[in-house]
This record gives sequence, structure tokens and C-alpha cells, in this order.
Amino acid sequence: MLVLTRKKNQAVMLGDKIRLVILDISEDAVKIGIEAPREVTILRSELYRAVADENLSASAVDKKADEELKKLFSQ
Repeated sequence: MLVLTRKKNQAVMLGDKIRLVILDISEDAVKIGIEAPREVTILRSELYRAVADENLSASAVDKKADEELKKLFSQ
């Protein structure tokens, strides 16, 4: 992990196209602005994990349903 110190209105570049700007700093929060191309998906990490978990559970095979479908299509 790279750790950087930035002040308000300072920025960090990620590659050539993504810019992170420190917009505000308070006691317990930092407000960050992200400038990135529209095709780049930006999610909070907790939302990213929730989406990944949901995708995993949605892709899991229900064995009973799988067997029933196999029976239906084998007739």
C-alpha cells in the first residue's frame, strides 16, 4: 500500500486518466473528488464487496434445481 500525505486542493494521479482531489478535511472525514473517464466504474469498497458477494451467490448452482432441469430437458 502506498501512503501519501495530501492537503486540501492537492491531487494524486492514478495513471494518465484518473485524478483524486482532496476537497475537504474535517475531524473524522476526508472528502475526495474523483475525475475519471465514464467507462471507469467507481464504487465504495463496502458496496463493491456487497456486489461481488451477490454475484457469487447468484452464480451458485442450486443442485436440486439443476437436476430437475436436466430431467426436463432429457425427455
